[in-house]
Amino acid sequence: SVLNQTYKNIEYIIIDGKSKDSTMTIVKEYDKKFSGRLKYISEEDNGIYDAMNKGIKLSTGEVIGILNSDDKLAHKDVVKRIVQEFSETNCDATYSNLVFMDEKSMTKIVRKFNAGKYSKMFGWHPPHPTLYVKKNIYDEIGKFNLKYKIAADYDFMLRMIKTNNYNLSYIDENLIYMRSGGASTDGLNGYIKNFRDSYQVLKDNKIRCAFIINCLRSIKTIMQMIFN
Repeated sequence: SVLNQTYKNIEYIIIDGKSKDSTMTIVKEYDKKFSGRLKYISEEDNGIYDAMNKGIKLSTGEVIGILNSDDKLAHKDVVKRIVQEFSETNCDATYSNLVFMDEKSMTKIVRKFNAGKYSKMFGWHPPHPTLYVKKNIYDEIGKFNLKYKIAADYDFMLRMIKTNNYNLSYIDENLIYMRSGGASTDGLNGYIKNFRDSYQVLKDNKIRCAFIINCLRSIKTIMQMIFN
């Protein structure tokens, strides 16, 4: 899905945690197709957020987006649409809607995360896989805090929103497809871990009524699954 993008001024960075499967073999097979625009490293890391931090550090572009290995861009004009949003609104970050797909075939919709317009109420945050931000934001508020194993992205987004320094622009379109079954969505156990980590994030960011807000977030997730 990234190779098919019509917008070509993209720097591609792959961060691998020293996989023991065929990941790096596949990456090297694709290297030529990227025409010199691909960087990659494979080394041990301290989890997914450590890998993301490495990718951010390596990046040289103005805007950064993160696509996990099992996720994909919804169509060939996704990056073009995101670039257009930055250009037309002069925003610091943009986000869109996220569609969760079934884990096995990634052809059936499991849940839709309609992000809605920017709000600071009740611990609101955009779906992280849809978030594209200017690199200077990471420089100014810091990268992902490795203290959190599942919700470091939530922490980053709350820190960004709380500053009041950045203009976020909402694209009301489904731009990213995410495969279900990751650390935060892998059944009941995954949701419990997510709940605990997110609750700590809310407390650390001094969000009032953290437990109630976290419960409301969980209810919203359930409603999205029922009414997808």
